[in-house]
Amino acid sequence: MASVMGLLEERETAARVRVEELQAEADRVLAELGEAEAVLERRVIARGELAEALAAPGMVIKEPVVDPRDTMPKAPEAKGRAPVAGSMVPRRGERATAQVLAPDYRRIVELLEAELPVGGEGLMAKELTARLGLELVPAKIEGVRSKAKRLVERDWLTLAPSGRFMPRASAPDAAS
Repeated sequence: MASVMGLLEERETAARVRVEELQAEADRVLAELGEAEAVLERRVIARGELAEALAAPGMVIKEPVVDPRDTMPKAPEAKGRAPVAGSMVPRRGERATAQVLAPDYRRIVELLEAELPVGGEGLMAKELTARLGLELVPAKIEGVRSKAKRLVERDWLTLAPSGRFMPRASAPDAAS
């Protein structure tokens, strides 16, 4: 007859093996979820890029780009009204303010302008993601990086060789 201590050790070992199996399964599912979120983010960005590329210069896209996670599509905005999420990022003009940007882009520009002095060190995409209050997962970080790079392309931000995003000086002589 086996001892009570031996039986308890067998049960503990079986429980430990089950926990390790479940942990491995959870890790696999989380990795798969991260990959699926990254694919979703790329598809949303690709759709927005395609809509932007197909739009003629100065043309307003009547149908807003709808986030696939939204269950109800938003009504289209009238011309001249507030920008919608997923809308094109306009080039920065001489006196343009962040108010012309879609909300996600505006938050990035306003955060950098409010928290960093001109000529400051800048923020990495992961730091931006954290300060925006988003979850620090690869899909969110890459989404913020993509938006920030688009803002750099349109002269709203600057990108240091170190990969840090910084606010652009409001006037050319502001850096002196």
